[in-house]
Amino acid sequence: MNSDSVVIIGAGPAGLTAAYELSKLDRHVVVVEKQDRVGGLARTEDYRGFSFDLGGHRFFTKVDEVNRLWREILGDDLLTRPRLSRIYYNRKFFYYPLRPLNAVAGLGLWKSLLILLSYIRWQIFSHRQEETFEQWVTNRFGKRLFETFFKTYTEKVWGIPCSELRAEWAAQRIRGLSLKTALLNMFVTPATTIKTLIEQFQYPRLGPGMMWNAVKSQIERRQNEVRLNCEVIAICRNGNRIESVEVCHSGQPPERIAGSAFISTMPINDLLAKLDPPPPAEILESAQKLRYRDLIVVCLIVAKRELFPDNWIYVHDPGVSVGRVQNYKNWSPDMVPDPDKSSLGLEYFCSRGDDLWNQPDNELLQLGKREAAAIGLADIDDIEGGCVVRVPYAYPVYDADYRTHLNAVRAFVGGFDNLQTIGRNGLHRYNNQDHAMMTGLLAARNLALGEKHDVWSVNTEPDYLEETVADAAFEESLAQIFSKLDRLSFGLAVGSVCGALLFVATLWLTIKGGNDVGANLQLLRNYFPGYRVTAAGSILGFAYGFASGFIMGWSFAFLRNATMFLSLAWLQRKAQRGLLRKVFDYL
Repeated sequence: MNSDSVVIIGAGPAGLTAAYELSKLDRHVVVVEKQDRVGGLARTEDYRGFSFDLGGHRFFTKVDEVNRLWREILGDDLLTRPRLSRIYYNRKFFYYPLRPLNAVAGLGLWKSLLILLSYIRWQIFSHRQEETFEQWVTNRFGKRLFETFFKTYTEKVWGIPCSELRAEWAAQRIRGLSLKTALLNMFVTPATTIKTLIEQFQYPRLGPGMMWNAVKSQIERRQNEVRLNCEVIAICRNGNRIESVEVCHSGQPPERIAGSAFISTMPINDLLAKLDPPPPAEILESAQKLRYRDLIVVCLIVAKRELFPDNWIYVHDPGVSVGRVQNYKNWSPDMVPDPDKSSLGLEYFCSRGDDLWNQPDNELLQLGKREAAAIGLADIDDIEGGCVVRVPYAYPVYDADYRTHLNAVRAFVGGFDNLQTIGRNGLHRYNNQDHAMMTGLLAARNLALGEKHDVWSVNTEPDYLEETVADAAFEESLAQIFSKLDRLSFGLAVGSVCGALLFVATLWLTIKGGNDVGANLQLLRNYFPGYRVTAAGSILGFAYGFASGFIMGWSFAFLRNATMFLSLAWLQRKAQRGLLRKVFDYL
């Protein structure tokens, strides 16, 4: 064994990307992977010739380097696919991104109006601090929309109340999305792309595992090693240097693999638990308090050519346990070998050791069949078989105390001279596949080129620059005290409410009838030409109400922003004068 090798623990997107980059830079690498195939969470499972993607991995990124890498490896096998996803709520399907008629028809006019009113209320009287996911979403969408489209699904995924889930997860995963952007995407094409709302994406012809199998072949072609079924059982260190890893390969006696540098993508709490000698007790305690959410995918084969048009469906109904359903044929037709059949992946979020995780496979298959039928996605009689895949460590949990524990663990790991942790689990960060890959690229360049990239700073934006805690706190305080009211958003909200109220009032008085229908409301004819208290007049009334409300809302926001600006300017000058006086007093 070459003692100058770089040993990489884990053959997921981050680990294989690091290995691929190092091999191109003429460094010898040895990759050890516990599973029998590469790809980690982004691997592709196979059952009776059907391909199953564990979680649905869109190939979409703003990072040019990652895009180039995908194209370099896959070429024409990287397909461009249209996105269609819906939300299943209250036994109805809602398009996501939202579509006006579909949303109003599904929710009803009254509930839609309450959602708009709730949005206005929370735009004016927001939570002063955004510490939790619930506060973060409520400030941007309103309480009612949070409870309708966010709460149930999010709590299914994480297994904790939204009031305990940290806002950092939302800011990272849904950055740039608000009710305003969702509404604008309902009517116009935006100038910039909100990642959560993309309309198409790229996808390997045979699933994401196709990408990582190809990367594995490229690594091995350059005389490097990728060892499967190879579990790390100990990480041997001498002070602040890692010297070797001890592995157990396919039931063989343990073997030590030495190296000059080490890159780990394994869960960071598992990494510290396997250090020999172990870390201080308080570091181990912090590591063990970092929690993960696990995943079960129930894969079903359905004897039907077409099921539904979506790539995937989010299931917000608390009456079923499934959280999300993938329709693999709509990701790529080649994932289904028989064109007269389809395949589904039902995702169940759980924790290792709970009742769902311990449920036998045959019972999980029956559960999947029943719930697919209950939602209306497939008939039980058409489901002819399937398999169950359990995925531990699928999602790092952002609970109330995770940041404190992660800071302690990060500081300890940062003390090693020749160890870098990367990827979703190595950083305990809910990164997408492209961001995990970027951590691998940067870690490889740190080793081979002597660069000084901070892989912990890789985030959801291309430049990966994070604000310091002090800067973020300062800016958050200013934003809360002198928050700018968006004129367009507020105008749309007030206009929608005014239009809906005038529409409902006109229609109600028309239905009610009488000798002098809507005598008082008829006075609006003096201001709204052509308006009448009739069924047809209700539509014109909506238009007039919307226009008037929009003008009032926009004007109010403009005046309010101007007032806040002048107030801020006055306070700033007052503060400057006070500071100047203190300087002179000190002198």
